[in-house]
Order: sequence, then C-alpha cells, then structure tokens
Amino acid sequence: MARPRTFDEDSALDAAMRTFWEKGYEATSTQDLCDATGLGRSSIYNTFKSKHDLFERVLARYVDSMTAAQLAVLEDIRRTPVDRLRALFAMVVDGETGAERRPGGRGLGCLTVNTTVELAARDPRAAEMLDRDTRRRLTVLRAVIGEGQRDGSITSRREAGALARFVNAAIAGMRISSQGGADRAALQSVADITMDALTA
Repeated sequence: MARPRTFDEDSALDAAMRTFWEKGYEATSTQDLCDATGLGRSSIYNTFKSKHDLFERVLARYVDSMTAAQLAVLEDIRRTPVDRLRALFAMVVDGETGAERRPGGRGLGCLTVNTTVELAARDPRAAEMLDRDTRRRLTVLRAVIGEGQRDGSITSRREAGALARFVNAAIAGMRISSQGGADRAALQSVADITMDALTA
C-alpha cells in the first residue's frame, strides 16, 4: 500500500515556482528545490517524477493564474475597451514594481517571458505550453482592440490582430526592462506610449 503524502502539494508547487522564477530552469538545482519546498529528494521525485515534470506543473500553474487575472481585466465589460487596456497595463506596472523584487531592486519579470527566452527554442513541451497561452491572450486582446476600434476609442487603423501582438510585445518588453532595473516611471512611460499609439 502506498504511503499517504504528508505535505501540501499546492504549497510545494508555489515554493518551487518562486525558485524557478528567481533562478531560471537550468540554474535551479534539485537541492534548491528541496530547500525551497522542505521536501527530500525522494519526495520530490516520487511526486513529480523529474525536475522537468515539476517545472511543467509550475509553469502550468503560473500560466493559469496570471492569464486568468489578465483576462478578468480584459473581459470586464463594465469598462470601456480603452479602460480595460489601461487597467491591464496598470496591473503589469504594479506587478513589476511591487514587493516581488530581487536584491538591488530588479524585478522578477514574468515566468512565461523568462521561460520563452530560456527554453522555448529547445524545449518543445514548454514551447507548446507558452504558445497556447500566447494564442489565448492574443485572442482576447484582439477582441478588446477590435471593440475599441468599432466604438472609436481606439483610433489606430492597423489590423486588430497586429495591434494585439504589439501590446503583447510591449508588455513582455516592460517585464524584461523591470529585470534590468527599470523603475515605475520608466515602465509607466512604456505603457503610456503604447496607449498613445492606439488612441492618438
């Protein structure tokens, strides 16, 4: 008979997420994961099979929570399309300049952006997860931008899908800039200029 687990798997996933987020996949050792989760190597491997399996679980958890939060803002029909986009940028700025900072004031960035840079070109499974998430977010961004174009609040004549990719790239750039030490004012400037490109 298998022994029952004696730890909180959700807490272990959250601790592992933080470790991968801070260090990256390759630089995170099994010992780092043991230290973060409080689990022994055998518990980690019995539960998650491998470091990569654990990382996939962490990435899926992160994607689900972060994308759900963003979509909740973008799909809030009580706000105008422009207000939804402004709220999305405010969420990004707040997230990148909040408590989750590295020593020296550098932001953690976004685990999906970090993983795209580190692994997407050589890890098909991670690339598939990231691509699926990107398509989901772009679909909603395109719908919001299209709605704004129809009501006249978004004045850019560019195709809504292209503008969605532009917004998505701006957000990714903000997250990377935060890792490089950009402060709130710098990130807000990027957000403001992006909105100007849509509405000016």
